[in-house]
Amino acid sequence: MAWTWRFEKADGSETQPAVAPEEFPTQGDAESWIGEVWKELLDGGTDQVTLLDDGSKVYGPMSLHAQEGYEGENV
Repeated sequence: MAWTWRFEKADGSETQPAVAPEEFPTQGDAESWIGEVWKELLDGGTDQVTLLDDGSKVYGPMSLHAQEGYEGENV
């Protein structure tokens, strides 16, 4: 199994990520990576991501934009 991310604009069209994409052996590895680089991806023009397992959609699209009122708050 290979876990990968699809990088998208807000309209769902695929885009080139600002950070070189990888294949991950586990879902947790893929999610940890996106948690580390999401800001760089966002700054580079990626608006949302979709997680794939061997090409099959697991979930998404997931926005990389912070929710209003969420950033910096303890919820």
